Amino acid sequence: MVEKVAAPVPEQIRVRREKLSRLREQGEAYPNSWRVDHLVADIQQRYADVDAGQFEATDEANRETVRVAGRMMAHRVMGKSSFVQIQDGSGSIQLFLNRDALGEDIYNPSKKWDLGDIIGAEGTMFRTRTGELSVRVSHLQPISKCLRPLPEKWHGLSDKETRYRQRYVDLMVTPESREVFRTRSKLLSMLRSGLEKRGFMEVETPMLQVQPGGAAARPFITHHNALDMDIYLRIAPELYLKRLLVGGFERVFEINRNFRNEGLDATHNPEFTMVEFYQAYADVNDAMNNTEALICDMAAGLGMREVEWDGVMVRLDKPFKRIRMDEAVFEKRPDLRGHAEDKGLLATVCLQEIEAFKPLITWKAGHYLAALFEELVESSLEQPTFVTHYPVDISPLARRNAEEPYFTDRFELMIAGKEIANGFSELNDPDDQRARFVAQAQAKAAGDEEASGVDEDYLRALEYGMPPAAGVGIGVDRLVMMFTGQHSIRDVLLFPHMRPEQI
Repeated sequence: MVEKVAAPVPEQIRVRREKLSRLREQGEAYPNSWRVDHLVADIQQRYADVDAGQFEATDEANRETVRVAGRMMAHRVMGKSSFVQIQDGSGSIQLFLNRDALGEDIYNPSKKWDLGDIIGAEGTMFRTRTGELSVRVSHLQPISKCLRPLPEKWHGLSDKETRYRQRYVDLMVTPESREVFRTRSKLLSMLRSGLEKRGFMEVETPMLQVQPGGAAARPFITHHNALDMDIYLRIAPELYLKRLLVGGFERVFEINRNFRNEGLDATHNPEFTMVEFYQAYADVNDAMNNTEALICDMAAGLGMREVEWDGVMVRLDKPFKRIRMDEAVFEKRPDLRGHAEDKGLLATVCLQEIEAFKPLITWKAGHYLAALFEELVESSLEQPTFVTHYPVDISPLARRNAEEPYFTDRFELMIAGKEIANGFSELNDPDDQRARFVAQAQAKAAGDEEASGVDEDYLRALEYGMPPAAGVGIGVDRLVMMFTGQHSIRDVLLFPHMRPEQI
């Protein structure tokens, strides 16, 4: 067996490790004794209107003492004095270090500290001659040694793959990235409060399921050792949330993680976040109204009447447009008007319009109509648009339209050519639902890996009687992409899935 030769340690890491060794010789190299009493952002806000003259008018002994900590992002040594820029989770501030104030035992070693080191500082506030708010440090302590050099200051972490793999470094050096995830947190908070304000109760449902359902998707499979059975990571919480409608909780929602064994692209990650909410005694129109109101309220909360996303200026202060799926296709192909149920004709047109078209053998007319919509219409829907009247063939959980039973009372919300939300009047007829489950099971047996099976427990719940209801699922990741102007879903996920790294 050939022994693997260890790679040489880069010079900068070797030097930093030598410094760490000296710290260990002097005592605790990673102490946990420093306590912070101020965040940088709070200090910046508190002293924003205090000028240099006001500071000078107050004796040093009477000024407020602050204790801060953060990562050293810049260090300028000027003989007996040094200027250090530190960054905590809220912002950055300058430290002024002076040999006479700190003593040589602290000041001299501090000159050799490295960018990336985490340090604690105590002192009083003042403004430099250039007007920069700073801490005049009277006590300084190294807290955590950074053993790897940070990316070069002016270029940051420019390599996309490295940013995704080493998000911890990306967040250190890329302010725009930090802001994206702060906005994500705000949006989740607004979603939650917006639904609670409308009377919805937050619940939690199983992530591990015996029977996956609630969406057309290929699930991840795992094995439960104690029960000696295969189980699935959920593809959607829908069927459990509707069980709660049966039980008497008439307005429920869940901000949930879903898992779908699908490819990765700009808008898909195998693990993603959605919010789903269900309301008894409501229909598809109520669902669309609630969805529009939630998104517009979030836009108002962020102070955004419009957002630019993938080159589209999206207006979020106007009523969302509503169109029918079939009519949108017919506008592009007038020869299909009146033939929404003609499987043969629709299949022929799909072959004409869609490059490298590969339908499944289980497809029905509705699948072909939907494929034409995706090819001919979807990308052109730039402003927020509710697309309604989806065929029953592709909507196994949605209620049939009373006047046109080939269609369902279902919508998808499209913005900038991307699906943001899906909702419908819920199917609560247990016999109709069973027939659709059976059709799904037959499609699965014929090779459709995204089709579901027959969920007997859910059917039993429906047989107890579920009130008429409407439900909605909103893709949180895509919402964040829109509000932060990001092209890729990886830019709004802290730790997106990647191929294993060769270290």
